[in-house]
Amino acid sequence: MESPPGPHRIRPVDRECHRMNKTLIATLLVSTFAVLSLSACSDHGHEHAADGRHSPAAGHGHDHGPGGEKITHFTDKTELFVEFPRLVVGEKSAFAAHLTQLADFKALATGTVSVILSGGGQPDEVFSTRAPTQPGIFRPEAEPRLAGQRELDIEVVTADFTVRHRLGPVTIYPDRKSADALAAEHDEGGIGFTKEQQWKVDFATTEVIRHAIRPAIAATGTLRARPDGEALLTAPMSGQVQPSGTFPHLGQVVKKGDILAYLSPRLGGDTDLASLQANARKAGVALDLSARERARMEELFKDEAVPEKRVLTARAAEASARAELDAAQGRLGQYGGSAGGVPLRAPASGIIADVRVSPGAFAQEGSLLFHIVDRRMLWLELRVSESESARLAAPSGASFRVEGIEKSFDIVPGRNGRLIATGGAIDTATRTVPVLFEFPLPDERLRVGMAVKAEVYSGAAREVIAVPGSAVIDESGVPHVFVMTGGESFERRPVRVGTREGDWVEIVEGLEPGQRVVSRGAYLVKLAATKTGEIGHGHAH
Repeated sequence: MESPPGPHRIRPVDRECHRMNKTLIATLLVSTFAVLSLSACSDHGHEHAADGRHSPAAGHGHDHGPGGEKITHFTDKTELFVEFPRLVVGEKSAFAAHLTQLADFKALATGTVSVILSGGGQPDEVFSTRAPTQPGIFRPEAEPRLAGQRELDIEVVTADFTVRHRLGPVTIYPDRKSADALAAEHDEGGIGFTKEQQWKVDFATTEVIRHAIRPAIAATGTLRARPDGEALLTAPMSGQVQPSGTFPHLGQVVKKGDILAYLSPRLGGDTDLASLQANARKAGVALDLSARERARMEELFKDEAVPEKRVLTARAAEASARAELDAAQGRLGQYGGSAGGVPLRAPASGIIADVRVSPGAFAQEGSLLFHIVDRRMLWLELRVSESESARLAAPSGASFRVEGIEKSFDIVPGRNGRLIATGGAIDTATRTVPVLFEFPLPDERLRVGMAVKAEVYSGAAREVIAVPGSAVIDESGVPHVFVMTGGESFERRPVRVGTREGDWVEIVEGLEPGQRVVSRGAYLVKLAATKTGEIGHGHAH
């Protein structure tokens, strides 16, 4: 009755739910995340017989017997994990259809789910339910009228999409005796991780595919601003910092030339800013008096009341007073004039990334006051080890990661960045070669100065078997993945890894295209594996 499982269909046949008293072991994950502390049996609302099988449904008046099927099937929008007993003509058989949305791997909360029996030269039979009994679990009941070999489909209709899971052939038995005559296959066991657990955590699976990966060279480095996109504004002399309106703050956008604050300097000896201002005013008064005296002497000279020498002396006195005023104003102008200090101007456009001074604080000459960065364009400065430097003939791009952000960032010259330069000499201290890329800011969480782990790509791409890097976990130095063997069962699989490009890792040995691996939440399955190896699926419906 069973067709071979393909890349989108996992179908263990004739397994029965068993050993339900052990399902509480699934609560081993409580110490890691409280939301997983659930009893799979109670979640589904089924009562169970002493041997762990479903007890007869209310009003059905019979036991389904030991046989049954569990099928896992994928479409482009949904994952279906369905359990149902052997189908018998005239008997109601409850399907437990667990539906997961592949967009976020969360439970499908609404929709109509229909069991469709077709083929065999007989009319179609359709059995539907219009809502889940709980998010993600739909329970249509099928009561077939026609025996024989039929095709089984499960159709899902929501407000956003309609999909059909084509599950292949299924036998409709003429009576319960013939259905129970076939021995049930034993559960294959494996690592149990129920759908209810998967839906409540950050969990996802990904199909193993063939993916083009470029040869990569491991590197470390730092995110930097461009040379003209970063500035450190320091105190040009010792003095007190005064605001020029609103005092600068973190994250403030500034333009080159904007006055951020004023610095009132400490002057030598007994001189202070007030003295400079007084001297300038005195020089102004002296100039005014000398100008009046010069004008008076010129009028008296016209009347021949004074000799010419008196006029020349008055003119010289006025010129001297003007020079004194100019000098006083020049000295005062060096310290901001009427504003009361030296203007501190933004040397570059960008955002204020650091403020090291408060209004009214005293700053020593050369101390850092403000750090300004322009993050619109960043530089990725990488260091490649001397042993790998020979492969840097023509870097074709790079990919990097930073702590705290799961995804990697790719730089593709000509598309979202460019190669600035590759170093032509080995750094004698670090024995590395620098490689520099420029790229526009792809994520606001990136900060200038962040340390990165990166790969520099060099050479032509080749097609390999690959999985997301998040699917591979290290166990005592051996890389492993968790392969999905059923909707709620997984198998630990050691693998041999090769080249890594961005979020993808080459699998040299251990996997085949079409299989599915846990790509998010692998560590949680690893925790489940420490306790659930002996309980199989640890869950019944």
